[in-house]
Amino acid sequence: MSSRMALLALLAVAFGAGFLKAGSFSSASAFKVSPTVQTVSSSAYAESRFASSKLHTQVHAASAIELKDGKVRAFWFSGSREGAADVTIHSAVFDTQLGRWGVETVVASRESSQQGLHRYVSKVGNPVPARTADGRLWLYYVTVSLGGWAGSSITAISSDDEGMSWSAPRRLITSPFANISTLVKSAPFMYADGTLGLPVYHELFSKFAEIVRLDRRSVVIDKQRLAAGGQGTLQPVVLVQNAQQATVLTRYSGSETPRRSKAMSTQDGGIHWSSPTSSALPNSDAALSAVVLADGRWLAVLNNQESGRDSLSLMLSADRGASWRELHVLEDQRGQGATDCERRIDSALTQSDAAVANAAPTVFAEYRESAKVKVRGGGACNFEFSYPYLIQTQGGDFHLLYTWNRVLIKHLRFDQAWIAQRLSEARP
Repeated sequence: MSSRMALLALLAVAFGAGFLKAGSFSSASAFKVSPTVQTVSSSAYAESRFASSKLHTQVHAASAIELKDGKVRAFWFSGSREGAADVTIHSAVFDTQLGRWGVETVVASRESSQQGLHRYVSKVGNPVPARTADGRLWLYYVTVSLGGWAGSSITAISSDDEGMSWSAPRRLITSPFANISTLVKSAPFMYADGTLGLPVYHELFSKFAEIVRLDRRSVVIDKQRLAAGGQGTLQPVVLVQNAQQATVLTRYSGSETPRRSKAMSTQDGGIHWSSPTSSALPNSDAALSAVVLADGRWLAVLNNQESGRDSLSLMLSADRGASWRELHVLEDQRGQGATDCERRIDSALTQSDAAVANAAPTVFAEYRESAKVKVRGGGACNFEFSYPYLIQTQGGDFHLLYTWNRVLIKHLRFDQAWIAQRLSEARP
């Protein structure tokens, strides 16, 4: 058998393995509902800053988790370009009392992953943190040994000191054969029995959403394919409403028009999921993020457009996704063309971070030059705001992180009173 035939056979086995694991979870379960978050202040505020600090690099795929002391730890990947060999997984901690980010550190790299996994690793990406039932902090991220992102598997590292140090990496076994094409992007959730649900997705030959179920040691118990018969459902976001009901919203990479995020729901604690249907949310083949508020409403962040990623909006649904209102446009460079690009870069930098806006001219110029490399790529003016990751902390505050033109990770912190203000001003 030629090497090409052998490779095709291997891919067929791997693809088939994905279907063998498809379907419903075999054991009964229920979701763990997060405790109601109380508002601690009636003051309305929203503040933004950059979480990342490395200039002249590309950054992407931010995520975040609340630490036990109330601070917020964020993760993202950074390097010369997405998928490059020099990409590393970075982290920093936001001090919620002081209102500033700490020193950016590297928590994983291609080399450290390769050494711990005892296998070749060509690229790393998409870090997602979780806290298991025993209180331990975990970080799941994508590693690739051969080919593109479709050849990914998920690697896990853990920390007993809230991210100050990390264990050796371990590869999750999500398929009994080649164990490839499982990627992670969205926030995990808990089942009532203390197991962890990790939303993942498959990209080899076909694109569909899945959920991997992990025990508290991050050993895979089961994997469930969502969107039976549906294609193009990537990066699922799980919105738990109660012990039995939840909805998944996904990025849509198919060809249907109008382009909408796909939605699936369960009424039995995630044992079975409905077929995918088009939601009311436009989707430009881009990731979205959402959380369930204490009163049952849904808050989402996404590119509220069917093509492009040059705007980002905060959306609210009071009827479990049947309809949405645009509360606030967080970023907007739509319809601007290629003119006056440098002024727009300066304005976007100034409005994003007060420290950058008030920095010395030489420092501000470095931020401008870093941003220009991407925004002015190809002689055009290509703004991009993407990959939002939204969490709500126990104190009630929201923390949103997203890719700012692929050169910085932007952080927006706001409270529930600010949401109420935006709702009063929003169009009906």
